[in-house]
Amino acid sequence: MQITQLTVGSMGVCCYLLACEDSSQAMAIDPGGDEALILDHCRRNNLQLKMLVCTHGHPDHVAANAALKEATGAEIVMHREDAAFFGKPEVGQYFSMLGLPPSPPPDRLVQDRDTIELGSIKLEVIHTPGHTPGGICLYSPPHLFSGDTLFVGAVGRTDFPGGDTATLVDSIRQRLLVLPPETVVWPGHGYGGSQSTIAAEAAENPFLQEKWY
Repeated sequence: MQITQLTVGSMGVCCYLLACEDSSQAMAIDPGGDEALILDHCRRNNLQLKMLVCTHGHPDHVAANAALKEATGAEIVMHREDAAFFGKPEVGQYFSMLGLPPSPPPDRLVQDRDTIELGSIKLEVIHTPGHTPGGICLYSPPHLFSGDTLFVGAVGRTDFPGGDTATLVDSIRQRLLVLPPETVVWPGHGYGGSQSTIAAEAAENPFLQEKWY
């Protein structure tokens, strides 16, 4: 599995392009904008973009979904709870303030412990609510794509509708910190850095050291 980290969109989302070396099929995790950049990377590397996987439904992480789906026919994948939550008119109206396009309805709904497969790529879905109701992380040892659940030295914000701080911290402690310490953390934004490990976050992330809320 080849991993390319791109910073996209007006809010600096870390989008990950995962490529199967056997089939040249690719998936984009959190295509939050700059669809031309994503498509150009695929063209230059002879990749067929087949899947758009959303760690959550916030507009800054899904802003390129519509354009990429139109250009490639790629399947949109999202946790069932976020699909329902962001499908509510009042939620869509609230997040429209960001000025970013919402995602089309997902083609596939997933839940905790499902497996997302594309060619030789296999990702385990880990449901980590707290940032959003249906937030997920994606695990393919030794890699963890943590979306806005866990950053380098920080955690996702919880002041938007659907967020809850206690739930988020519990998700990280119970679902992520139990992974092997050498697990590579690929965050949804590069606020504190573009890469970390579970060991480093367990030892150094100030939001995980004590009850701070």
